Amino acid sequence: MREEIRKKTPLGDQIAKYSNSGNLVPDETITELLKCHLSQENSKGFILEGYPRSIQQAKLLETILKIDVIINLNLPDSVIVDRLSARTQCKKCGAIYNDRTLKPKVSGKCDKCSGDLFKRVDDQPKIILERLKVYQQTSAPVVDFYRSKGLLKDVILDDPNAIPNVTVGRIIDLIQPQKI
Repeated sequence: MREEIRKKTPLGDQIAKYSNSGNLVPDETITELLKCHLSQENSKGFILEGYPRSIQQAKLLETILKIDVIINLNLPDSVIVDRLSARTQCKKCGAIYNDRTLKPKVSGKCDKCSGDLFKRVDDQPKIILERLKVYQQTSAPVVDFYRSKGLLKDVILDDPNAIPNVTVGRIIDLIQPQKI
C-alpha cells in the first residue's frame, strides 16, 4: 500500500485517503492489490505486514494462498503511540526511520538516497489512537481466528526503545524450523 501511495497511483491516492483519516481500506481493494503483487512475486516466500485486518480479509486470503505462520506483534498502546509518532519516512525512496530507535546518519536525510525525511500524516498521536480503536473493533478477532488454526505465534514487545534488529531476531527464532 505504501508503495502505491508513494507512486501516487490512482489506487495509492484512494488508499491514502483512508489511511490518513485512520480508517481501513476496503477489503476488496486490498485483496485485489495483494493478488496483483503476489502474481509478480518470484521469490520462495513473502511477508504480509498489516494484512489481514479482518475476518473477511483472512477468509479472502485463504482463497488466494496457503498461510504457514502468523506473527502477532503484541505491544501496549502507549508503546505503539511512542514508536509511530517518532517515525519519519524518506520523500524520495520511502525508507523508514525512527527518531528514537533507527536514526539516519544525517538528521533529516535518508541514508539510502539523501532524500528529505518527513513525518507522515497518519503518525500523529490522535490518528494513531483512532487506528488503534479501529484495530480493536475489526482486527483483534483475526488473532483468535489464526490462533484457533494453530498458525499464530506471539511476540511480546513492551520496550518502546527496542531496536528493530532485536525484534527481527525474535521473529526469526520463532519461524525457523527447530534444530534437534
